[in-house]
Amino acid sequence: MRVAYQAGVMVALEQAGLRFFHADGTSGGTINLAMLLSGVSPGEACERWRTLDVRGFVSLPSRRWLLRGPPFPALGSSDGIRSRVYPHLGIDPQRIRAARGIQGTFNACDYTRKVNVAIAHQDVDEDLLVACVSLPVLSPAVHRSGTAYVDSVWIKDVNVAEAVRRGADELWLVWAIGNHGVYRDGVFQQYVHMIEMSANGSLFEELAAVRRLNDDRAQPIRLHVVRPRVPLPLDPDFLFGRVDAATLIAMGHRDACDYLDRRTPEGVALEPEATRMSDPRPGVGFREALVGDVGGELVVRLAWEVDDLDAFARRPQGTVVGDLSHPALGRRVLARGGEFARDAAEWRVQLRFAAARLELRRTQRRWREVDASLVDDSGAVIGQGRLLARAAPWRTLHARGVGSLGAGSRAVARFARMALTSGW
Repeated sequence: MRVAYQAGVMVALEQAGLRFFHADGTSGGTINLAMLLSGVSPGEACERWRTLDVRGFVSLPSRRWLLRGPPFPALGSSDGIRSRVYPHLGIDPQRIRAARGIQGTFNACDYTRKVNVAIAHQDVDEDLLVACVSLPVLSPAVHRSGTAYVDSVWIKDVNVAEAVRRGADELWLVWAIGNHGVYRDGVFQQYVHMIEMSANGSLFEELAAVRRLNDDRAQPIRLHVVRPRVPLPLDPDFLFGRVDAATLIAMGHRDACDYLDRRTPEGVALEPEATRMSDPRPGVGFREALVGDVGGELVVRLAWEVDDLDAFARRPQGTVVGDLSHPALGRRVLARGGEFARDAAEWRVQLRFAAARLELRRTQRRWREVDASLVDDSGAVIGQGRLLARAAPWRTLHARGVGSLGAGSRAVARFARMALTSGW
């Protein structure tokens, strides 16, 4: 579910004018690829993710399964994905098969032969699309012609070899799987770690193969990687509302813009560090919506990020992501980046956009009232005014970078104490 992050990345790549002749998806990445090949633009993909009821990803086993008794095919079924998720996201197998102008490949695991199969978009159907996201234990395998198909993430989570085989000399990888150095206790956390080890390990082997191939090439194959700076929230965080699609989209857009701004023609080294993220540390996040007249109606959706509470205690600052709607800029315009800082009882926020920046000021005592200034690239003031918070953001306060409910509760309590006191 967290691959909503990739929709924000796609917006940034489109705005940068990048065009591709081949697109490949594995596991959750097949969802966004299926949307694109169904004719859904990156901007529309963002809106569809924002309005998706993510509970559609979870479907209980059917009564027929239960009456049959154990062993069961999986903990859940794929009915919600077929009947709710894919239709809402605009995924249409018929349109995918008819797509022209780009070649797409969808990866699934052929369990019978224990191999990854790259399925050309001209050959996909609903069953194969579902198989691409059917994780063992969680979702049942898809059976057809005597073969069981499941999610290929245990073999690989990106098919670099397929892109190279098709002649690509420039690879753009949008990576959403964690790659960090913190090994956590707990069954669910270690299930996630197994996916991380399989996906990253396979990728690094493929990158090593490309390095060897480059030794004999006049023009080396280059790699560009857009990835989160810290591991993305896991799907339960999305399912239970601790993070939402709008926040994930804004994070993806911010991270893509950051890479695009600092990229070099050579790209990144074909090494394991290509997807390395900072180790997660106890932190918090929360989100809010602000509305008011700032040279026209301004609607701002913010997500606050504190990646490290220890660092925050020493220096109260962090980052923000989000989007705004304003007559001068457009609807749901994604920020390229943003920061916040606290100085005594005042909190200051700056959000940067392609053609403007938004500055916000508020006090701890009157938190719901926010002074706003919207300024264009030349420094001219588009508008100034006051915004009001629609609801208290503390309702969405949640822990980040923790591995247990206890650690999360302690992180939230610690931040609350710091935020509500004048001393640090």
